Amino acid sequence: MSYFRSVLAVLAMAVLASTVALAGSVKSGPQVGEKVPGPFAPLNVTGPDAGKKSCQYCKNGARPVVVVFAKQFTPAVAQLVKKIDVAAAANKERNLGSYVVVCNDAAGLDQQLQNMAQQMQLQNTVLTLYKPGGPERYRLAAEAEVTVLLYNHFTVKANHAFKAGELDSSALDAILADLGKMLSDN
Repeated sequence: MSYFRSVLAVLAMAVLASTVALAGSVKSGPQVGEKVPGPFAPLNVTGPDAGKKSCQYCKNGARPVVVVFAKQFTPAVAQLVKKIDVAAAANKERNLGSYVVVCNDAAGLDQQLQNMAQQMQLQNTVLTLYKPGGPERYRLAAEAEVTVLLYNHFTVKANHAFKAGELDSSALDAILADLGKMLSDN
């Protein structure tokens, strides 16, 4: 009987470990406590510099920022971006900055992002394009479909990275909870 319980305990721990591994297990980008690697110049698709390459890292400076690096602008990413845009509007007095870097060079993607921004009525979040893989110094993991950095004073306060299919409603809640914490600590 004890052998059977031991086997069950091992199986239960394996299932638990695999569940934890599936929920945002990938390590991507600078980690909590590290400095954000610095400037890079994506193509701005929306915002005041639309159509030009300019540095959102530079424009946002030391204020609190949410940056989303995504390989694709999926429905889950769109849902996250809309929530971030609403949070940025609600936290204008805290100077919350937000931008999205789509790391993809597919033809026509700039127009698709412009259309999405209009449909979603984004007002506070700049959509940008950068080459696949993202800026090298940011160390984005190849297996990460989405990497979300929350930083303030150029220091990462939270990092959320997701493999394909992992960005779900509980992940969105965790990101927004960390955003609230970062803003309350500001």
